[in-house]
Amino acid sequence: MSRRTFLVSAAAVAVSAGPLTTLARAAARAQKVLVIGLDGALLKRIKDADAPNLDALMAAGLTAPSSIYANPLAPTMSGPGWSTIITGVWPDKHNVKDNTFSGAKFAQYPDFLTRAETAKPSLNTYAVASWAPITDTVFSSKVDSRVSTPSAEYDTGTTARAVAKLRDGNPDAVFVQLDNIDHAGHSYGAASQQYLDAIHGADAQVGQLVAAVRSRATYADEDWLIMITADHGHTDAGGHGGSTLQERQTFLIATGPTLAAGSVRHDVKMPDVAASALAHLGIAIDPAWDLDGRPVQQPAPDDFDALRGQLQTRVDETGIPTTVLGFTHTPPAGWSVDNSAMGGGGVTEWRGWSFTTDEFWTQAQRDQNRECNVRARNVFAVADGDEWNDKALTGTFDSTLVSPAYPVTGGTTATLTYTTYYRQESPQKGEVLVSYDGAAPVSVRTYTADVPSRTETVPLQVPPGARSVRVRFRYTGGNNWYWVIDGVRIGQ
Repeated sequence: MSRRTFLVSAAAVAVSAGPLTTLARAAARAQKVLVIGLDGALLKRIKDADAPNLDALMAAGLTAPSSIYANPLAPTMSGPGWSTIITGVWPDKHNVKDNTFSGAKFAQYPDFLTRAETAKPSLNTYAVASWAPITDTVFSSKVDSRVSTPSAEYDTGTTARAVAKLRDGNPDAVFVQLDNIDHAGHSYGAASQQYLDAIHGADAQVGQLVAAVRSRATYADEDWLIMITADHGHTDAGGHGGSTLQERQTFLIATGPTLAAGSVRHDVKMPDVAASALAHLGIAIDPAWDLDGRPVQQPAPDDFDALRGQLQTRVDETGIPTTVLGFTHTPPAGWSVDNSAMGGGGVTEWRGWSFTTDEFWTQAQRDQNRECNVRARNVFAVADGDEWNDKALTGTFDSTLVSPAYPVTGGTTATLTYTTYYRQESPQKGEVLVSYDGAAPVSVRTYTADVPSRTETVPLQVPPGARSVRVRFRYTGGNNWYWVIDGVRIGQ
């Protein structure tokens, strides 16, 4: 049963949304943020529905589909979902595992409005939600105004209150959560007409909110970043909390001065909403905050992301839909894969290091913790001995991913950084090796125990006179688990 008890209806309001014409002009304007959360909304069904306001926002700005976690990191529930969006960190940091919020670490990882208030106390912040735990629990009392809409008013009341604030007040940062799409998903399923109808109703309310922004007397002197997102998806039959890709779906629709009209990106993740809001408000993100999000206004693609256009459909895998483009063995420019010691046969997709996506890799086999690979973005590299062993083979898994030669300065300290996720079963081993100017590789890190999704930082003492360094990631094993690598960089 849903926690929702009331349905909504609202008249559609036309919305004209688009980026400002020049960044220079935007820089002189008052920077303001509106975040709208559509609980339980699926991007695919938004595109199927009669949703002219959301369609207009997608045409005017960025659309970024993405995916979230599943157990054991956290179930696909509203508590972990909204906490991730609002704090800018994944559940392994904010520690919300369900809708009770037991053990939440909001003092260490506060909501983005609280961070904004702390950095700039003069800012006017406002949060209103149809699901009370968001405004009662996730947002702190430091926010200027937190409103938990009475249940009898539901999304109609939430929208009316937010419209009044946007139209008549002077807020700098606003968060609005609408609940009825999730209610329809629980009651009727995501494949139902009722779910589409709920999207249509929420779309009209989004139109009212955006129209309220654009009708402000001071709008010409303001620079608004508008972001729309969801905390999780829904199954066709109804419900969420599990590990299916549909339950793990979320998205970001955003319009702002630096976001190209009609653009689509695959490198955006759920924690980016909070980071993007802070960046737009002119608040520098302190590394000590340990945020997982990064501003969408500051994309940072890596070499692997360039492979998205080369991805292929499945070959031997049977659980992945035939239409999903999701793997290649061809490395990006400057990279190579050494399979000289690699066994023969096995599942084609995973023979040696492969380049893949969350959508493809997690559907190869659910509930083996692949869903917890949350910090890799877009296309990443994976060595998966477990899946490779699902077809007749010879030998063992022994494959090395080799980076380009990065320039370095001899006699100094360089820093190797990369995102990793490693699941161990003996005799499996992961090893990071470096070589300078083509010399013999030297091991700098070894993996023989589980490592959760995280960014690794490895200091490198560059030998005197050295001019380049090459990094190797060697994975050896049999019918064991896997190793993910992404975002490899060398800095000095």
